[in-house]
Amino acid sequence: MKRQLFGSVSMVAMVIGLVSLMPAPAAAGQTSAAAPKASTPYTAPRTAEGQPDLQGVWANNDATPFERPKQLEGRPFLTEAEVAALKKRAGELFNGETDAAFGDEVFLAALRDAKDFKSYDTQVGNYNHFWIVDREFDNRTSLVVDPPDGRIPPLTEAAKKRAAEIAELQRVGGGGVAGNFAADGPEDLPLGHRCITFGVPRLGAGYNSYFQIIQAKDWVAVYQETIHDYRIIPLDNRPHVSDDIRQWLGDARGHWEGDTLVVETTNYSPKGRFRNLSQENMKTVERYTRVGPETIQWDVTINDPTVYTKPWTASILLRSSKDQIYEFACHEGNEGMAGALSGMRALEKATEGAKKGSN
Repeated sequence: MKRQLFGSVSMVAMVIGLVSLMPAPAAAGQTSAAAPKASTPYTAPRTAEGQPDLQGVWANNDATPFERPKQLEGRPFLTEAEVAALKKRAGELFNGETDAAFGDEVFLAALRDAKDFKSYDTQVGNYNHFWIVDREFDNRTSLVVDPPDGRIPPLTEAAKKRAAEIAELQRVGGGGVAGNFAADGPEDLPLGHRCITFGVPRLGAGYNSYFQIIQAKDWVAVYQETIHDYRIIPLDNRPHVSDDIRQWLGDARGHWEGDTLVVETTNYSPKGRFRNLSQENMKTVERYTRVGPETIQWDVTINDPTVYTKPWTASILLRSSKDQIYEFACHEGNEGMAGALSGMRALEKATEGAKKGSN
């Protein structure tokens, strides 16, 4: 069966539960023990061409919530004690038997101080949690860093309408954690379900969330593990392609600003999706900065005035990995496509039968 992550990987409930057990944070004006400490800036090693060396395999396995939980409003950082308690509680829940997988149900269990873990998913039993890897902890309470409240800005009215339409398609299609869609044919199913692309920028953590960066003087290649997508990014100041040329991964152009690689991407396909909505008018700016021997800070700014009321930025820490990236053989044994379509036909048949029975 296709490797598909059904559960979300946020840490919201666990953080909230732990914070509720910890002493109150320092009052306004006091120095927070969790605030980043000043240090000598890291100088990245250089390639043969003298550019900062970003090459290697890098993993996005952040355990930090993407958006700041409302219960942690005004708190951009946890204390060191809270981080230590968070790691301890996560380790105790699974006792190392399931790679310390992190999903909402895990954190809810921690919140309730549960002794026996029970999956929230009563349909498939969360059978695929072993696909989720160990997670990296730090003291941030959100990956979204701008706006300062750590929350993605509201959708525009048009985007809200479209999001509601998509939610209805999922509801009719069975919904659930798999996000099934009502589908007349394969083209109605999400791109990842069809093994076409998981899209870029892919910000999700913990599930096949590895990248490989390869550099040359005038080019950078970013290889994404899911669906083995490659982005070949020129660094020679060439202009973007014509606006009528649209691509799944957009049209990327890069340049160096000091030790930071800046990648600007436009011309996404109108069929592409980011957070379930069209990327047609989206522009992204990514900033890759090596901040330590084992860490790249990856800042991603999303600007789409047709979807969001203002731009927003997420900051993700990519950690170096010694592992090799293997082929993501999505199409091999992918029974999800046939299963989704046959399931929809069964739902239609059952609905039709119920209508006839009521007449």
